[in-house]
Amino acid sequence: MTRRAAATAAERGRRLVIVANRVPNPRERAASAGGLAVALQEALAEREALWFGWSGQIAEATSTRPRLARHGRLTYATLDLGEGDFRRYYQGFANASLWPMLHYRLGIAQFDREDYAGYRAVNAAFAAALAPLLRPDDTVWVHDFHLFPLGAELRRAGGAAARRRIGFFLHVPFPPRSVFCALPRTEELLADLAAYDVIGVQTEEDAAHLREALTRGGHPEAARRVGAWAAGIDAKGFAAMAERAARGPEAARLRASLVRRALVIGVDRLDYTKGLPHRFTGYGRLLAGFEGRHLSAVTYLQFAPVSRAEVAQYQALRRELDELTGRINGQYAEFDWVPLRYITRAVARTTLAGFMRIARVGLVTPLRDGMNLVAKEYVAAQDPEDPGVLVLSRFAGAAGDLEGALVVNPLDPDAIAEALDRALSMPAAERIARWRQMMDAVTTHDATAWSRGFLAALEGGAALAEPGGKAA
Repeated sequence: MTRRAAATAAERGRRLVIVANRVPNPRERAASAGGLAVALQEALAEREALWFGWSGQIAEATSTRPRLARHGRLTYATLDLGEGDFRRYYQGFANASLWPMLHYRLGIAQFDREDYAGYRAVNAAFAAALAPLLRPDDTVWVHDFHLFPLGAELRRAGGAAARRRIGFFLHVPFPPRSVFCALPRTEELLADLAAYDVIGVQTEEDAAHLREALTRGGHPEAARRVGAWAAGIDAKGFAAMAERAARGPEAARLRASLVRRALVIGVDRLDYTKGLPHRFTGYGRLLAGFEGRHLSAVTYLQFAPVSRAEVAQYQALRRELDELTGRINGQYAEFDWVPLRYITRAVARTTLAGFMRIARVGLVTPLRDGMNLVAKEYVAAQDPEDPGVLVLSRFAGAAGDLEGALVVNPLDPDAIAEALDRALSMPAAERIARWRQMMDAVTTHDATAWSRGFLAALEGGAALAEPGGKAA
């Protein structure tokens, strides 16, 4: 056995502890699981694992002892959040402060000292509940901005907890230092990040921003522990699921309703970072221009399940999209054609996969995104003999991998309209060539490569690149 093979075998003998804001429902099928659960499927299948986090339930007070549920080699450990903690930690600092700031939206970021104190208190409570569950040789992998302080809290516990390998991965963008540090108390968050052995982000641009923030914040050693690993999907599995679903009854209903019209599809959460108003406006301009050749020839189907419905910005966004939908359909619809179909309820992942395979164009234009796995799913879903075209925001992390996409500035509705026109008229040979390039990237940089790459660095099997280079 080679030294590397021996190391890999030893690493697989360690228990992997995943810590995330939410823990998936143990009974949830893979077809409807969230992005993190799907991305970690293979890592969790290879070794014993513990998944720790919030249950999604609101109680009178935050739990101090987690509920445990074992499913094969995976144990779920969940805490309920007290109503006050939920409001301050989740609705407050995480979603009203960190989320907009990390997506470059300082204008709508809010700061409240009580929310910040609640955010830190919940992280401390998570650490206190997790520490007794940990074994001496566990590898701990903490995920996303809700839990910036979690590693530092575990270190403060002392003993074996302070000596474990603890890694952190940020799934959303990391903005330039000038943006990040405009939010109060972020110097404390940078100190928290310095407690991790490895810090992962989605793109090299994000890594450069984080390294600068850590270095100028007095943590140069931590800056050298930052690496970029592009999150991926199970490309082959999603392709097979899409092929099956495209033969199913929902896909047949969709095809019949289109009456041989081309389909443009968008799949997003209802969120102000996704660029949906600009996207709707761009589609309206497609219909208004180009000598009218797209009138009654194309249908745009947008899924945008409602999230954070109690937040004022999301309520305003929903009203704006409702108005845009009514305006576009009112102006261009025919008695047998509705140009824009807009759905705000959740739809099964299998159904969406089949719809993606049918769609001539995948429209993915976030104003800023960490990676955007929907773009990769659209590519994987395509029929190799007759693939569709991906129209992709230049500000999605996936744009670095998917060079065969038509890349647009999502703030420019005219550019979106022009890209849609080009995509809808693209000859088959060009569509196939572009798809093959993207499918190769999606298959190579898949979920397994992402998790194995990060864990190899965290567990001592790979070195990080110098600033400016990609992680090994």
